[in-house]
Amino acid sequence: QVQLVESGGGLVQAGGSLRLSCAASRRTFSSYTMGWFRQAPGKEREFVAAISWNGGVTYYADSVKGRFTISRDNAKNTVYLQMNSLKPEDTAVYYCAGSPSAVQAVYSSNYNYWGQGTQVTVSS
Repeated sequence: QVQLVESGGGLVQAGGSLRLSCAASRRTFSSYTMGWFRQAPGKEREFVAAISWNGGVTYYADSVKGRFTISRDNAKNTVYLQMNSLKPEDTAVYYCAGSPSAVQAVYSSNYNYWGQGTQVTVSS
């Protein structure tokens, strides 16, 4: 079992930045595909970004491409989401997720482990 704990959410003005972190409880994290998803009120959970086990491959939703950057530090069992140029439509609960196998990273059903989520609110 792997526990994932997100942090770094908060309230920020449009145009601002936040960095989310997701800490994993097991060293086997280093072999996991990791993803970030978000869910806004009244909407379905949607894919944001994902990263391969060694950081060599990254994926982004079109809505965040060029503004968000996913990265990981396997020595610290942590994955990050740097969010710049934030917009009010980025407001959501952000979740990190992990899969022990190489997966089609955009599909939430392919992930086995989920964090509890962290709220990001962007004011206009």
